[in-house]
Amino acid sequence: MTHDHAPRSAAQALVAQLHANGVRQVFTVPGESFLPVLDALYESGIEVITCRQEGGAAMMAEAHGKVTGRPGVCFVTRGPGATNASAGIHVAQQDSSPMILFVGQIERGLRDREAWQEVDYRAFFGPIAKWATEIEDGARVPEYVSRAFHAATSGRPGPVVIGLPKDMLREPCPGPLAAPWQAVEAAPGAEEIARIGALLAEAERPFLLLGGSRWTEEAYADIRRFAERFDLPVATSYRRLPLFDPLHPSYAGDLGLAANPKLVARVRESDLLIVLGGRLGEVPSQGYGVLDIPNPQCRLVHIHPGPEEIGRVYVPHLAVNASPARTAAALAALPAPKSIPWAERTRAGHAEYRAWSEEPTPQPGGVNLGAVMVHLRETLPEDAVICNGAGNYAAWIHRFYRFRRLGSHVAPTAGSMGYGVPAAVAMQVLHPGRTVISLAGDGDFLMNGQEFATAIQHDLPIVCIVCDNASYGTIRMHQERDFPGRVLATDLRNPDFAAYARAFGGFGITVERTEDFPEALRAARDSGQPAIVHLKISTDAISPGATLEAIRAGALKGR
Repeated sequence: MTHDHAPRSAAQALVAQLHANGVRQVFTVPGESFLPVLDALYESGIEVITCRQEGGAAMMAEAHGKVTGRPGVCFVTRGPGATNASAGIHVAQQDSSPMILFVGQIERGLRDREAWQEVDYRAFFGPIAKWATEIEDGARVPEYVSRAFHAATSGRPGPVVIGLPKDMLREPCPGPLAAPWQAVEAAPGAEEIARIGALLAEAERPFLLLGGSRWTEEAYADIRRFAERFDLPVATSYRRLPLFDPLHPSYAGDLGLAANPKLVARVRESDLLIVLGGRLGEVPSQGYGVLDIPNPQCRLVHIHPGPEEIGRVYVPHLAVNASPARTAAALAALPAPKSIPWAERTRAGHAEYRAWSEEPTPQPGGVNLGAVMVHLRETLPEDAVICNGAGNYAAWIHRFYRFRRLGSHVAPTAGSMGYGVPAAVAMQVLHPGRTVISLAGDGDFLMNGQEFATAIQHDLPIVCIVCDNASYGTIRMHQERDFPGRVLATDLRNPDFAAYARAFGGFGITVERTEDFPEALRAARDSGQPAIVHLKISTDAISPGATLEAIRAGALKGR
């Protein structure tokens, strides 16, 4: 707030600039290094979400930015607060999500003495952030904050880190605020769109792969119209499943971890691959094995909002520097062809996806996670939001759940553990009337499970489904494959997760049989409280298509 009797301070200007840019929530673990900012937030109208660890707070801000396209904002303290928050910065960078992390800093006059909790933020965050800086002059706060919003959202979005020296925040900031940030959308040229039309006219086996960020509801509808008019087969990139309706007859599946081998083969056999929005990184490229490097064996059209990403690995036949939103609108207006030679391939690709994802595969143990996913997809509302981190349990989400709305799956393409609970908190703050589910493995949950306390404190009725196989399952799977029978460091001794929920004041229930899950989920949702459903899963149930026993036996046989 600005007081009539004193000029606005740098801290007050910072908060006013955030408000002017449409920020309505910030996520924080408070620290004395930025107390003037906390004071400025007191009557600002911006909701402050108090978190329990800086990594969780940063992941909440990243999830907010991922879904809204507007920078999520996080405040953390200096030193260990900053290093804790780096986990969320890494996710934002690899996921191309806009966020701004403000970090408290030591007084400017104490620099280079290794003062208490001193960290060089430019050096530390520089390699994993889009821009890392510090504000040296309180009068320049509006300039820096404005640049942060533009940098975080332009081209390929990403995280910005701004250090706030403690003494700088008390300096006056007498100048005006910067005008609110505006998104910049790069559009493809008419000639580029015409060339895509010509390439389609020459193709026999085209394929459309959707990925990346900067998608909008309008782009979602436009790309569907384009796919329909050209009867194109469509796949989504790793953890970008909501970019296309899975029940649409053009959808062929997701090109992620443990992808349908038939889908991988179809993409590899295509003679024209149009990649819209995504980088075609290690996972969707199936370990850089789908396309030849540097010259793909097919005609590659790469459309991306960040020019530095085009040609980074693959030399495209046609490079288009444009955002998904503007490109989808232009593609939707392309004249439809008179005949479509690949129509039968499109139908076959969708049939293969349905066969791959329709029924849960048999599993050892009392709880079949595939059946749990099928129940979720059949009973949750279409606008429910599923959040998850990393672990083998996520393979069942990708294969059996069907995301029918844009923004309904919030998960890290960076593969970071500990993401699901913070993301669920952020989504429930953003969508208070919607069902928000966090899915996590046991090791995954306990990396940021303390943010369940944040849900309790802010009355956010998220439902956390903890898939407990008493193991770091993904690492155990690789361990058994590479060193069969030599298990070390991957077994876990876990708490009673239902009791954990009750200890915080939430709802907790344990499930040991698949048939008991529907009633447990109903009870958790009906409780109106933050809830944990503790699923006890066999350690042997390591993936939808294999068991640990079979992996171990195969590895021993191959020796």
